[in-house]
Amino acid sequence: MKYTVALAAAEEGGFTVRCLELPAAISEGDTKEEALEKIKEAIALVLEVTREQAGILGEGTTVDVRSA
Repeated sequence: MKYTVALAAAEEGGFTVRCLELPAAISEGDTKEEALEKIKEAIALVLEVTREQAGILGEGTTVDVRSA
């Protein structure tokens, strides 16, 4: 599944990124590339926790990130 992310420069430096479809998935990085890699991890973690909470057993998730 593909997710849309919003990438913004942080006032203190670096970048903040959030997933529009999964509001709990937020991350940051010193560079755009680092922030985009970290949001993939955040999205996967949110999906894993959601599956666990719902009691759904599923296979691993692949995350494809496109910046908005």
